[in-house]
Amino acid sequence: MADTTTRTVFPRPDLPLTLTETGPRDGRVALVLHGGSGPATVAAVAAHLATERHMRVFLPTHPGWDGTERPDWFTGVDDLALAHLHWLRDEGHRDVLVVGSSIGGWAAAEMAFRDDGEVIGCLVLINSVGVAVPGEPVRDIFALTPNELAAYAFHDPARQAVDPATLTAERIAARRADMETVRLLAGDPYMHDPELLNRLGRVRTPALVLWGESDRIVTPAYGRALAAALPHARFEAVPEAGHLPHLERPAATFAALDAYLDALSGDRAKTD
Repeated sequence: MADTTTRTVFPRPDLPLTLTETGPRDGRVALVLHGGSGPATVAAVAAHLATERHMRVFLPTHPGWDGTERPDWFTGVDDLALAHLHWLRDEGHRDVLVVGSSIGGWAAAEMAFRDDGEVIGCLVLINSVGVAVPGEPVRDIFALTPNELAAYAFHDPARQAVDPATLTAERIAARRADMETVRLLAGDPYMHDPELLNRLGRVRTPALVLWGESDRIVTPAYGRALAAALPHARFEAVPEAGHLPHLERPAATFAALDAYLDALSGDRAKTD
């Protein structure tokens, strides 16, 4: 396996994008998109794809997260989606597996809608936001205390608890800055593109919609509606997991992911 490296690409001259790359350079390309809590939350997904699936994995830090530069014009998830789609096109990547968690799933769905069929080969949306589902609003995370957020986001909040006394002032400030970026990109309209649910009917990319069934930020009913909007999607629930199933139940999450990718490879082999 190749060493992990970090580099900066420029989808636009005024838009630096930080990419961490790992896995064999001759492997199929995977792009793993993080949610509001930053790239650390999906590092396990990237590691699994690189080590167990032997993929060449890119894990970006979205502009504005972890202290990275965000241009003033960069104010929406559509900007995020286009940034990732453009650099993939610029480097000539094809048949890319795009995995997105939460807001990263929203960006992945926006990418798939805008793709011309040449870049993205498969989508995996993990407890994604991004669409408006009647009767299933996304919970307002900005109105919650840290303890309330954990209670809604995790199946077992006690196991995910972080002692505030262990957090440095710098880490607290960084977390607040990340949340302000979330608010800027996804706060109005809150956590969705009003047109996206209907637009997803144009997406021909195969998709796995993977959902922690204890999530009370975005419910499983929301996830099923998202999957139903995608013509070639499969919905899979992960028991005893919330908004980040890959952290709470990694074995079950990766088993579902691997089974889907293996089945998809088998289907492709039959048609070749």
